[in-house]
Amino acid sequence: MKGVISSLSCSNNHVSLTKTPTFLKIMVLSFISLFLFILVRRFSSDITTIPTTPTRKFPMSFNQTTVVAGKNPPPPPLRQPAVERTGIIDENGAMTNDFIVGEFDEEMIDSVVNGKNGSDNEGLKSDENKGAMRGKMGKFRVCDESMRDYVPCLSNLKGKREIFERHFPPKGKGLDCLVPRPKDYKLRIPWPKSRDEIWFSNVPHTPFAKDKEGIKLVKKKGEKYTFSGDGAKQYLDQISKMVPGIAFGQRTRVAMDISCGIASFGAYLMDRNVSTLSIATKNVHNNQIQFALERGVPAILAAFTTQRLLYPSQAFDLIHCSRCSINWTHDDGILLLEVNRMLRAGGHFIWAAESVYRHEKISFAPFKEMEDLTQRLCWELLKKEGDISIWRKPLNNSCYLSRAPAVQPPLCDAGDDPDNVWNVNLKKCITQLPGNGYGANMTAWPARLHFPPDRLFSIKMDAELSRREIFKAESKFWNDIISGYIGAFHWKELTLRNVLDMRAVYGGFAAALHDFDIDCWVMNVVPISGSNTLPVLYDRGFIGVMHDWCEPFDTYPRTYDLIHAAALFSVERNRCNVTTIMLEMDRILRPWGRVYIRDTTPVIEELEEIAHALGWVPFKYDSSEGPHSNWKLLIGEKRL
Repeated sequence: MKGVISSLSCSNNHVSLTKTPTFLKIMVLSFISLFLFILVRRFSSDITTIPTTPTRKFPMSFNQTTVVAGKNPPPPPLRQPAVERTGIIDENGAMTNDFIVGEFDEEMIDSVVNGKNGSDNEGLKSDENKGAMRGKMGKFRVCDESMRDYVPCLSNLKGKREIFERHFPPKGKGLDCLVPRPKDYKLRIPWPKSRDEIWFSNVPHTPFAKDKEGIKLVKKKGEKYTFSGDGAKQYLDQISKMVPGIAFGQRTRVAMDISCGIASFGAYLMDRNVSTLSIATKNVHNNQIQFALERGVPAILAAFTTQRLLYPSQAFDLIHCSRCSINWTHDDGILLLEVNRMLRAGGHFIWAAESVYRHEKISFAPFKEMEDLTQRLCWELLKKEGDISIWRKPLNNSCYLSRAPAVQPPLCDAGDDPDNVWNVNLKKCITQLPGNGYGANMTAWPARLHFPPDRLFSIKMDAELSRREIFKAESKFWNDIISGYIGAFHWKELTLRNVLDMRAVYGGFAAALHDFDIDCWVMNVVPISGSNTLPVLYDRGFIGVMHDWCEPFDTYPRTYDLIHAAALFSVERNRCNVTTIMLEMDRILRPWGRVYIRDTTPVIEELEEIAHALGWVPFKYDSSEGPHSNWKLLIGEKRL
């Protein structure tokens, strides 16, 4: 080839290229093409020895390829250079699990995501307001023995026992330790036996009542407190005879018992398919709510003071007050106006006056004042028998609107939201009933359990036209989930009694427990961070409460056998510290109780470490959607 080219460049023959024969031109072009082909092939063979991707320190792939020793994988075509994928979308825009996570600096990520500051973490390392856990956690210490019955929002005012309202602990003074259990604490007695007896060592030893009547109701027998239910049964029979229209378990499904004592009223109404919320103040001498919860009766700490109770309007079919030591006519009847707000249209109010009134010269004065006030509230006195009086609230606003303008108390403004209850002061006005009749005509129990109520459409939320479908879909979803829990985790063998749902939405979780005959009651909590669905829960026949999970819950330690939280932490972690929420869960969880948390994978991984720090025994599972779902299930068991 070199000779040919030289001959072309030689001028001794004086031959012009343009005069070269045609076959010679073809020969020259062929040799030039052959020369270029050899050069390109040699160059391309050198390229294949260069790595197409840099060597990585931490190669991680869902589908790793096995490399045969001694053989390199074939290089990609030059016209389609290799593309390194760093997400779940491939170069064609299709979903794929075959992707590579590149190099990363573990220390840098730990410092950015977890906020490590280089110091040793012996306990809680957290932001003051937000919820991400900071760094590795050590074990939480156990609180002082004196805190075994500690209620954070109600136990932090020393020397001010007369103040029964919530007082959030000052900044930096919140719970940072594990509330201890009493000495000789025993596993609870299963329901329904617990209704009649509880362990003496599980509740405070201060006398519950010193009068003769109290001694009849509660007795100490060996290592147990025992309760007599004969009086409660007779009392309920008497009420049914006085006003048959109350219809326990049919028309009357949800009740409130104010200053509940030992909660026998609610305990024995359960036999009549009535769910009763027993409320009382925190009292170091009586501990009424603590006794009720140990018995397995729905109860929570609450007080009629200066703010609305945390229940919606038209929540209760019946409200009961027997010797509850509340002056209902005081301050223009402002406390009875709060009862009126919570009482369902057509609902009943039962008042058993203080027995001491019978022995005083002015024995009829309190009732006359009460009678005058209830008439102005348009309540109808149905029956009075001895100390027991029973009123019925009107079904609509017609009586209110027909009153003389000067009659007090006035009607509340039309713009007043009677379901707005979080940190709202009491008002000296009559809550008007909805003009569309919502909440007045409830279907009888148990049909109302699965019937989408009218007030479903009064909730402030997005979906306007599909609410009934969402309501039914939520019930179906939790029915399937609970069916799986019963099969996989043997829920029917756990003898559950006191259950807390930290984010109840429409109450599908509680409905599923009822449908599968789990003999328990559920405290349904509607967080303030979401839509106020509390009216729907009560219309279905459940009990519940509004709450902010950035604050402690109004109950004693060791209240619940099971705590359920679905999609709660992924919301609340943007508002407050999730570690403080977990500490609060530990406080209100009974020994050998369980926590079921369903949330996104990053949240579950964070909570799993906190669970270890609390001393729980955690188990992590894939959700029902499968191993590739971003939802996981964390189960924590609090052992003795």
